[in-house]
Amino acid sequence: MLVVEKSDDGVGRIVLDRPEAKNALTIEMRDGIVEAVRDFRADPAVRAVLVTGTGDAFCAGMDLSASTVARAGTPGFSTRSTSEALRVGVQEFVRGLWELDKPTVAAVNGVAVGPGAHLALACDFVLVHPGTRFTWSFARWGLVVDAGGAYLLPRLVGLPRAKAMVMLGEGAAGEEAVAAGLAYRCVADAASLLGEAESLARRLAAGPTRSLGLSKRLLNASFETDLPRSLELEGHFQALATTSPDLVEGMAAFREKRDARFTGE
Repeated sequence: MLVVEKSDDGVGRIVLDRPEAKNALTIEMRDGIVEAVRDFRADPAVRAVLVTGTGDAFCAGMDLSASTVARAGTPGFSTRSTSEALRVGVQEFVRGLWELDKPTVAAVNGVAVGPGAHLALACDFVLVHPGTRFTWSFARWGLVVDAGGAYLLPRLVGLPRAKAMVMLGEGAAGEEAVAAGLAYRCVADAASLLGEAESLARRLAAGPTRSLGLSKRLLNASFETDLPRSLELEGHFQALATTSPDLVEGMAAFREKRDARFTGE
């Protein structure tokens, strides 16, 4: 139900493989994503991460049979179980991808619902095709937006549109998702999506991994950081970048008018 792979091109891959259920997340799949992201973080051979799904859906959110909220109102139900399940589950993989010090790419091959949408949106580069659709059904079920959506959506689409998505259930598809700020690029069709995403992931994996990760941290923190602190961090991070052999290689390649051969160290 979850395929996790590492390849010689430096890309770690997470593939949701439950097409008969629109790749809705089971507890095992949820925990598998958390573990995969942790493993990719620790493995220096993994220099970029690609997340996608099989079939005609990216991820239909959490499977209701695996969700604690589905047991609300039943004997013995504990509200604490809901917050704890979120903390160790979908919140953990969203946080893990958002904070991962390596580039991430999501190839959203079909519908992405609620937590499934946020799984993609926690990635650095989101690729879609004309049939891709992001939707939110929290209000329909009487739920609060979760899986990091209240943090991610306003940063990506702005507060008014985020409220419409969460409170009115408005979605976005294809090029509209790009225009709204949910996606980086809309490819020509579903058949070309994975190839485009693989190419982008390999390009990122061949880059200067340490400096890319530091730039990602600066950008992600910009909404919570004032200008003086951001400039201070910039100085610290640039100093760290100078300790990487990739900087020496990048400068040499520029002088010699050739492509750099970064190692990610």
